[in-house]
Amino acid sequence: MPYYPRHKLEKMGFKSLGRNVKISDRASIYNCHQIEIGSDSRIDDFCVISGKVKIGRNVHITPMCLVAGGLPGVIISDFATIAYGSKIFAQSDDYSGGSMTNSTIPKKYKKEYKKKVVIGRHSIIGAGSVIMPGVNVLEGGAIGSMSLVLKSTESWTVYAGIPIKKLKSRKKDILDFEQKFLKKIRCKFQ
Repeated sequence: MPYYPRHKLEKMGFKSLGRNVKISDRASIYNCHQIEIGSDSRIDDFCVISGKVKIGRNVHITPMCLVAGGLPGVIISDFATIAYGSKIFAQSDDYSGGSMTNSTIPKKYKKEYKKKVVIGRHSIIGAGSVIMPGVNVLEGGAIGSMSLVLKSTESWTVYAGIPIKKLKSRKKDILDFEQKFLKKIRCKFQ
């Protein structure tokens, strides 16, 4: 997959841009001045990233994902993975019928729910999952494919379902691998 060269990424006007960032030239990135991307992170084909979004280091956002930070924002912490076709929303319309919906309607006729979303370190969001406003997937959280996440999760726990249900604890071996990986990276740059 072709990625934007560094000089083009720099011209896009990101709030901050780490080293070795890879963004597919088929991804759609809006409001770059609100977007922060950490080193060694990657955004693949057909992703849409918009609004206030902070992406940590070594984050992979795989093809066809949507990260809609809106005003409250989305934080995707270091070493997290957002798998194919997942969607993360920091704001949503009210579906009760008590207000109008969609982007063509003036704000005075709408009622939106807006709340920051945080995806913790070493979390993985399974393919086709949907994360709604106000959710915190805590460190090491794993969300199974095709899940609907309406509430925050516990750390180092696996969830799945519509809506999600807690399934089991997740191993923390990743933390040892992280230390070895970071040590190797530090040695490489010394």
